[in-house]
Amino acid sequence: MPQNAFHTVDVFATAKYAGNQLAVFEDADALSSDQMAALANETNYSETTFIEGGSPDDGYDVRIFTPDGEIPFAGHPTLGTAAVLREHFDAGDEVTLNLGVGPISVEVRDGNSDADGDDGDDGTPDGEQYWMTQNAPAFGEELDPETLAEVLSLDLADFDGDWPIQVVSTGLPAVMVPLRDRDALARSEVFTPAYRSFFDDVGVENLFLFCPDPRDDANDFAARMYAPGHGVAEDPATGSANGCFAGYLARHRYFGDEEIEVTVEQGYEMGRPSHLHLEAEDRGDEVTVRVGGRVEFVSTGRLV
Repeated sequence: MPQNAFHTVDVFATAKYAGNQLAVFEDADALSSDQMAALANETNYSETTFIEGGSPDDGYDVRIFTPDGEIPFAGHPTLGTAAVLREHFDAGDEVTLNLGVGPISVEVRDGNSDADGDDGDDGTPDGEQYWMTQNAPAFGEELDPETLAEVLSLDLADFDGDWPIQVVSTGLPAVMVPLRDRDALARSEVFTPAYRSFFDDVGVENLFLFCPDPRDDANDFAARMYAPGHGVAEDPATGSANGCFAGYLARHRYFGDEEIEVTVEQGYEMGRPSHLHLEAEDRGDEVTVRVGGRVEFVSTGRLV
């Protein structure tokens, strides 16, 4: 095995050691696909990324693996890898990643700084956020709550019937599942036999549950995301599914407007609190989606 350098970061984190963990490997052109898959299984994070090369002008070729194999797109790996490229490759404040779904652009914004204005432990200014523009969402079939109730071990009364259960994709499809409150969200649990049957019928691994009942009034929604079909029992912060969610909110005029700007809290049930900031505009023929959040640097190392 080559002695590749790697970095670990926490994405969409409210603080270090929160958010969604990511391992980013440099010089991945020296690794085979089988070696990448083995390393992703070894780290056992929701995703691991591999930078194969590139430049600020042409973008950086990046591959994404879950513990179960390669996928074309995921949100927190996109932001976390862009942060590594910016900090360690001098990629600049606007970074393009060439992924399986095509080029995805990431920009750095100044968020709301803490009152003291101090930098974080890693030297990153407080409030600095990474934002990606995802592909325009595609809106798929609407599903009945009876099927999802069995999959998620919930009662029919737990679903919010004012909004559809719908498959949405910005590159990696997810099922948007509206629930009435955080009690239902907390009680949700994937029933594996029903999940397998659901996947055979629908072909979508990711289940994104949400409710307008956050812990913090500064946020707009609480959410959970299950993806056992990808080898991820539950994900603490899911940029791709939240991008789908942003498009869903705008398309269905959840707040009565074609534009949305919201914050979602996720990962609290896992002890990995995460905040994801979403923006979307529905212009009729296409929905524009952006997702942003903080990235915390945790460690660097090298394979032996």
